[in-house]
Amino acid sequence: MAPIKIVIIVAVAENGIIGRDGDMPWKLSTDLKRFKALSMGKPLVMGRKTFESVGSKPLPGRPHIIVSRSQGFDMPGVESATTLEGALERAKVIARDTGADEVCVVGGGEIYRQALGLAEMLHVTHVETVVDGDTSFPQIDPHAFELIEETSVPAGEKDNFPTRYAIYRRRSVR
Repeated sequence: MAPIKIVIIVAVAENGIIGRDGDMPWKLSTDLKRFKALSMGKPLVMGRKTFESVGSKPLPGRPHIIVSRSQGFDMPGVESATTLEGALERAKVIARDTGADEVCVVGGGEIYRQALGLAEMLHVTHVETVVDGDTSFPQIDPHAFELIEETSVPAGEKDNFPTRYAIYRRRSVR
């Protein structure tokens, strides 16, 4: 059986910003459709604040594991873990049980920082703008990850900005 891959899905501005006031600092309908296609049927791991930013209810078709330091965190339709490691282990079990080959880490900032060293793939939407915000994504180390695919995406009718969709793969250890 192939190992379950840990992938990060993120949209990030040119200055590293991914969030502002508990929400995304842009409207990108095109990217939300890509996010849905990439993550459908796969377990999602996210922090509590990110879960609250999507309305405190699970996105359809994807099991959710919410990372929260508070032992008593309990929301209908989702599982929780007190550490990222615990959430990833549970997500891998769910992935195996459901036939998924990936676990998707989808935010926020602190969860991304912890997961970057564990991820095999990064699906990054580079939002072609500089915005103010209070949550950022760590710099992608070119020694750790190689860019394997990149597509420019003009701003659609319901998008604030044009984007570049990029896939990075962890470089093999030599």
